[in-house]
Amino acid sequence: MTKSNGVRPYMDLVWAMGRTGILGFGGGPSVIPLIRYEAVTRYRWMEDDEFGEILALANALPGPIATKIAAYLGYRQKGISGAIISVLAHIMPSAVAMIALLSAAQLLSASPIVQGMIAAVTPVIAVMLGVMAYEFAERAVKGLGKPVGFALFLVCFALLQIIDIHPAFVVIAFLGYGAFHFKTTAWFNKKKTRKEDYTTWSG
Repeated sequence: MTKSNGVRPYMDLVWAMGRTGILGFGGGPSVIPLIRYEAVTRYRWMEDDEFGEILALANALPGPIATKIAAYLGYRQKGISGAIISVLAHIMPSAVAMIALLSAAQLLSASPIVQGMIAAVTPVIAVMLGVMAYEFAERAVKGLGKPVGFALFLVCFALLQIIDIHPAFVVIAFLGYGAFHFKTTAWFNKKKTRKEDYTTWSG
């Protein structure tokens, strides 16, 4: 994908990241599907595969994941100035709301209405994350093959849930395996092609 060619690329960044900052509820992971929609579906700044790669790298780096991805999107579109504007557009709505509503939150935290709102939003976030995880899993199985893909899902689950290894180390390990897997696959395919060409030529 190319950089934004609209007449107002900075405004595109402000609107996109502002929406994710306003509508994102429940922390960084819940905002990722919103950022993905803006970057991949609405503005088409990148392909889904590239977004998946950026998401994996952002998970491996320290700091809030949403702001890291926002910074990358802004930098990809308009360089350093785009990164600064993108991050500010993402964090300012929630920062202003926190400052303005801090005292009110103390009074409303025990309100049944607020508790009901939180309970109602939670399933929506779960479904959004589930849909995104399914789409990424589908591409992983397609790229790696079903046996390897499902085996890696089990290994990942064991590392994260049973052994309780930090997710950053798991991401780094799988990035290394992915590079090795595709490099090895490319080598075997190249060797197979040469063998078929030689067989055709000799025949």
